[in-house]
Amino acid sequence: MSPSPVTGANPLRDALDRRLPRIAGPSGLVIFGVTGDLSRKKLMPAVYDLANRGLLPPGFSLVGFARREWADEDFAQVVHDAVKEHARTPFREEVWQQLAQGMRFVQGSFDDDESFASLRSTIEELDRAQGTGGNFAFYLSVPPGSFPVVIQQLKKHGLADQTDGSWRRAVIEKPFGHDLRSAEELNALVHEVFAPEQVFRIDHYLGKETVQNILALRFANQMFEPLWNRSYVDHVQITMAEDIGIGGRAGYYDGIGAARDVIQNHLLQLLALTAMEEPASFDADALAAEKTKVLGAVRLPSDLAASTVRAQYTAGWQGGARAVGYLEEEGIDPSSRTDTYAAIKLEIDNRRWAGVPFYLRTGKRLGRRVTEIAVVFQRAPHSPFGHTATEELGQNAMVIRVQPDEGMTVRFGSKVPGTSMEIRDVSMDFAYGESFTESSPEAYERLILDVLLGDANLFPRTEEVELSWKILDPIEQFWDTEGAPAQYPAGTWGPAEADEMLARDGRSWRRP
Repeated sequence: MSPSPVTGANPLRDALDRRLPRIAGPSGLVIFGVTGDLSRKKLMPAVYDLANRGLLPPGFSLVGFARREWADEDFAQVVHDAVKEHARTPFREEVWQQLAQGMRFVQGSFDDDESFASLRSTIEELDRAQGTGGNFAFYLSVPPGSFPVVIQQLKKHGLADQTDGSWRRAVIEKPFGHDLRSAEELNALVHEVFAPEQVFRIDHYLGKETVQNILALRFANQMFEPLWNRSYVDHVQITMAEDIGIGGRAGYYDGIGAARDVIQNHLLQLLALTAMEEPASFDADALAAEKTKVLGAVRLPSDLAASTVRAQYTAGWQGGARAVGYLEEEGIDPSSRTDTYAAIKLEIDNRRWAGVPFYLRTGKRLGRRVTEIAVVFQRAPHSPFGHTATEELGQNAMVIRVQPDEGMTVRFGSKVPGTSMEIRDVSMDFAYGESFTESSPEAYERLILDVLLGDANLFPRTEEVELSWKILDPIEQFWDTEGAPAQYPAGTWGPAEADEMLARDGRSWRRP
């Protein structure tokens, strides 16, 4: 028997029919901080791409909220320009015209009651004109310090209230707190206004096709899962490298650093997906339960000095151009100790992974932009071949490429053609772009659609956020007692101290 249809769904459509895409029911999206880069480069283009793919309802509405003094037409022009520049799908006038009918702009500051009263009347007008059914998601694309006031204003003006079968949801961008205590305070504040199932915390990495494919690879195939444990895996490396500096984000980045910015959310989520047990089903509760078990079992090494590294980039050459060091960047305090590179070693205390180290690293101004998960297998317990036959043979590995060039590589040994027995590493490669005719949607397309559908599979829960801070907080506190960070020239793959960290374990970093 099929599940009962949700409000706004086609009652004649079987929920199990995969031939048609999931289409959002009557709804709208309110973006706070609509003038920011995230909104212009990601959110507005994602909304257009969803409309262009026929995944939004005809009366979908987009409301922008910001300080600027714009009319609705000015806002529509800003969205138009952002879409033209950044959208993934081709621009079509008829799609744009339909979308533009539901665009409104509300001018005001976050602490201004009149502005929120105006927002409420705008939403009520859109309910009548566009048929949004009272269903609105509020996207907080604002600095973390503004979360509390916006949340309280939504409560004060009744904008969070769900009435007559309608829904209201809050979408919150990282960073979700800057340590465990602030995350707990923010969670308490948000849940005063929105129930847990109404809150969607965006980690855009979880919207990427390759990240979701980790689950497909592991649990839809029999060939990988029997090897996915301490009996066969030597170690796991999870890398997120950027080839850019901090750009114009000095005000945000200084004091936050690479570990808080990336490891606490993106990399620990990738670790949880890589290490988790098979969920009972592919729904939000079952996925969250298994990820929470993994994060709860993570154990920090006893010697943090030997098992963690933080560093800052110094001046160097990158992409043929001279790059300044972090401390010379505009807006950065010359005495700053903020990390632009962080590497940590973690272990997971459970039967599957006991004794297998997980190495996480992230950094700016590294050799190239890449995010990958490398599962490195143990060497064969016995080799009938002589040493000279296998001197160019490394360890078997499965590398999942999250970005760019999304796909997967399996590395294994093969005989070199010739009369002698010589075995060398070769790679077998799967690339999304070559195996599927349809290009992967942007992460924000998938995530915004899931918010409108109420599908929380790809959104970290409160417990996951707090467990992640419990893992990172002791490392940050240890670093606060240390001296200045290590250094590495821009354009390299990080500091020598990070290489030494793995060398002590008889291992080395994989060069992506």
